[in-house]
Amino acid sequence: MRVELLWSAGCPHYRAARALIDEVAAALRLAPAVEEIGVEDEATGRRLCFPGSPTIRVDGVDVEPGWEPCADCTPRCRVYGTEAGLRGLPERGWVERALVRAAG
Repeated sequence: MRVELLWSAGCPHYRAARALIDEVAAALRLAPAVEEIGVEDEATGRRLCFPGSPTIRVDGVDVEPGWEPCADCTPRCRVYGTEAGLRGLPERGWVERALVRAAG
């Protein structure tokens, strides 16, 4: 299982995203290695197809259901359209489903 946390400097939700990954993994009794990838410039953002910070991918797939690659890959904050409205973090259930799927 490959878990990536993509982030950019100044993101107020980066640490909370890491905590979310760790909490969900612990609840599922999983111990994935999490690769934290800093995206500090547009060239890196384009190479990684970076939709904003924080982004969580499991086995290369964004945890947000239905996510489509973006045209703008500049380092910036990401906003998620959740059931509770716009938020700076993905829903816990999205992360859980992604980890369960990857664990098989």
